[in-house]
Amino acid sequence: MSFKELKESLIKGLFGFCGFISIFTTVGIVAVIAVEASAFFKEVSFSEFFLDTQWTPLFAQKHFGILPLISGTLLVASIALLVAVPFGLIIAIYLSEFAAADVRDKIKPVLEILAGIPTVVYGYFALLFVTPLLQKLIPGLSGFNALSPGIVVGIMILPMVASLSEDAMHAVPRSLREGAYALGAGKLQMIFGVLIPSSFGGIVAAFILAMSRAIGETMIVTIAAGQQAKLTANPLESVSTMTAYIVQVSLGDTPHGTIEYRTIFAVAGMIFILTLFLNSISLWMRRRYERVFNT
Repeated sequence: MSFKELKESLIKGLFGFCGFISIFTTVGIVAVIAVEASAFFKEVSFSEFFLDTQWTPLFAQKHFGILPLISGTLLVASIALLVAVPFGLIIAIYLSEFAAADVRDKIKPVLEILAGIPTVVYGYFALLFVTPLLQKLIPGLSGFNALSPGIVVGIMILPMVASLSEDAMHAVPRSLREGAYALGAGKLQMIFGVLIPSSFGGIVAAFILAMSRAIGETMIVTIAAGQQAKLTANPLESVSTMTAYIVQVSLGDTPHGTIEYRTIFAVAGMIFILTLFLNSISLWMRRRYERVFNT
């Protein structure tokens, strides 16, 4: 075996080993969650877990209904999408159709900087800057609320929405644009009549991935949203999300092996199922989108 063949074999083996490690890690996480969650559900019924409207496993009178945590999580994620989707789409359109090449090369790295800021910094930004600012505009707004972290999570996922949407628009064949112009369409007519519909699958996939990222966000909601598990759709109230509850219990004095301790694995399993469902939809949308342009 030559030196070149040996080097290629070593590189191939290294890549295969890294892939195996990632698969093994994922399987290990799923196994730990499944084992601990199954022990939790031996003491708590599925009907109580999914139908009870109270979540007080750390109180003297215990309730194990996860609906308040799900509602808090989805409330923050929905606010984040209301911020990230329109602004991200506008940025993507600008980068794809209006910005010069040198401007585009400068703006995209700036967006990546937003994605690289630690989320704990975003959390204190929400608590110490955004919340006091909102309290001036909305009298009576609680110091901990869903609105402030929702806005900041939207800022955090904005680069993901903008970058993935821009990639989807950039992949639209030039011939479709030129065909629209040949038929007399203007710039905006081409964008809203041809470009966005043609890249719709990729754009939706970007939105879904961003929502999955917002659901899994931990530090921002832990710092700025509060820890009161309420079944509410009011963004002005304090809420608790699934990730914030896991942090709350993990940092506390909850004894290992108790029903209170095992609640974090039941909640983690719910997050895993929800994000897996969203990521599967996103993957399906992207594959469908790719098939359209490959045919």
